Order: sequence, then C-alpha cells, then structure tokens
Amino acid sequence: MQSYGNPNLTYGWWVGNSVVTDKSSRFIGSHVAHTGLICFTAGANTLWELARYDPSVPMGHQGMVSIPHLASIGIGFDEAGVWTGASVAFIGVFHLICSMVYAGAGLLHSVIFSEDTQNSSGLFAPDRPEHTQAKRYKLEWDNPDNQTFILGHHLIFFGVANIWFVEWARVHGIYDPALEAVRQVNYNLDLTQIWNHQFDFFAIDSLEDVMGGHAFLAFFQIGGGAFHIATKQIGEYTEFKGKNVLSAEAILSWSLAGIGWMAIIAAFWCATNTTVYPEAWYGEPLAIKFGISPYWIDTANMDGVVSGHTSRAWLTNVHYYLGFFFIQGHLWHALRAMGFDFKRIPNAIGNLDNSTVSLKD
Repeated sequence: MQSYGNPNLTYGWWVGNSVVTDKSSRFIGSHVAHTGLICFTAGANTLWELARYDPSVPMGHQGMVSIPHLASIGIGFDEAGVWTGASVAFIGVFHLICSMVYAGAGLLHSVIFSEDTQNSSGLFAPDRPEHTQAKRYKLEWDNPDNQTFILGHHLIFFGVANIWFVEWARVHGIYDPALEAVRQVNYNLDLTQIWNHQFDFFAIDSLEDVMGGHAFLAFFQIGGGAFHIATKQIGEYTEFKGKNVLSAEAILSWSLAGIGWMAIIAAFWCATNTTVYPEAWYGEPLAIKFGISPYWIDTANMDGVVSGHTSRAWLTNVHYYLGFFFIQGHLWHALRAMGFDFKRIPNAIGNLDNSTVSLKD
C-alpha cells in the first residue's frame, strides 16, 4: 500500500488490505474467508427465497435474485419440465456447508499457518521446509516473475469454470425462453460470430452463441494461464512493463477496474436481454432514465407487488451503482500507485484559504 515515503507507516484496523499486503498467507486467508462469506450469503438467501416463494405470482415480480439464477441454468425443474423448486434446497444447504469449509481454511491461514508462505514448512515434513510448494506463492509485488506466475493460476481457474458451465449446458441443459423449457445447448465455436458479438452482445438471442463465447474464453484463459506460469520476464524490466508501478496498490486498482467494468456491463445486459435473463424469472425488460446518473425503471405494472420492483430492476440498478463505485475505487488506488499524495489536497485547500485571508487583510 502507498506509504508516502514512510516505511514504518501503520494503518487502522479498518483498512483491511494494509494488514495483509506483505503477508501472503494472511492475504490468501482473507480471500478464502471472503469466499466463505459469499457462499454463506448465497446459500442463506437461496433458502430464504425458497421459503417465501409464491407459485401464484410470477417469479420475476417477487424481487428474488438467487432462485432466478438457478432457474436460468435449469435447476429446480421436475421431470416434466415444470419449475417446482426441486433441488434448490440442496443447492442452498450445499453452499452453507461450503461456507464453513472456506471459513475453516481462512482461519488456518490467518491463525495457524505462517504469515508468509515463503516461510512455510512442509505440512507432512516440517523439518524439510525447502520441499514445500507453498513457497512458490509468496507475494513480491515488484517482481514480474512472481506476479505472472500467480496470475497464470487465476486464469486457469477461470478457464475451468467456463468449461464447467459449457459442459453443464451441453449435458444437463439450461432454460431456453424461446421454448419455455430446459434443453441441452451445444456451443457454437464460430470465431467470426464471437468477434461480431463484441459489438452487439446486448442483443444476443442464441444460447449456442452464448456457450460458444464461454468455450472460447475457456480456451483463451487456460492457454493464457499456461503461458503466464511457464514464462518469465523477457528483456529489461522497464517502467513500461511495470517497474516502480507494479505494487499491491496497482494490482488492487486493476482488480477494482475489472470488477467495476463487468458490473456495469452486466447492468446494461440484464436491463434489456431476455435470452440470458428470461422474463419468466426476472420480469419484463426495463426502461433507462437519466437524472444525476442513469437508472432503470420497470415497464410492467407493479401495483400490488410486495417487492415493489422486478428482479431485473433490483439486479440492474444494484450492479450499475456498485460498478460505478468500484471504478471510483480503481481511480483512487491507481493514482496512489502512481505516487499521487492525496494528503496534499487538504493542505492545498488550507493554503488557499490562508492566501484568501491574507489578501483581504
């Protein structure tokens, strides 16, 4: 984190990232624990929505978010293809169990394991620490070889997740709003079509193309992951390649930029696309309005609807504003990574006020 030239700078407990910046095992522990919180929230919310679900009211008009996502990927249907909520309770409980496992792993990294993985000893041979694989995942923020190695593993995990989704659609099937039924979807790996959908993906209406895009991403991410794991810095480590810029602050800023941009894209996509976000589960498409900033409103009559808004309205607006603030966080941390001292701002304002007073005198 930015230290403003003070190597002994300390932060308050509420500045969570600063506590784990140079402690790779604690850094992993915080990520795993965060995953546990996400799992717990997903599982608990799924069970809560299932408990209050009213079959006589359209699902999209009940303000739900977890159950509609499950219905979209073909979970909750009986053998006749009718949505009954079958297996939804299992999904919720499974997430709760996973959250406990993640919590345990987070505690291990936070309490028992060494603070830094490069000081770890072998789990089964503590007297031979040089044999542990954990050392390879140490954090050296200004070491491109170390960062590219870790990035490679992240990309492979993303690629495997894409493969899982593509295979789920091909073998199990997902919900097709055009047929109003769950069907098996084979991916359309047409590179020309995938390229064209860069510019019109908001209006995509083919599940085969959606799966083709995910299959392409899987190949691209796994290939990129293998490349980053196998290669090292080529040539001189210059500022163009990140020297004196590559840091915990910079990587945090890039992460915030990525998640912020994805959230904003998801908001626009969710607002209008009825292939990936079927009306049956999310409600009718939205209309965009402009005030101080963009926002979306329901086009359907919501009189008498308890939640007040469709699931689509909740998802769209929440994603957009979270994405907006993530982007602001990106700018904040990116400027700090480049050395900008925000403490100069109040000092400059104070000096300006003093100058104004002097002029009046």
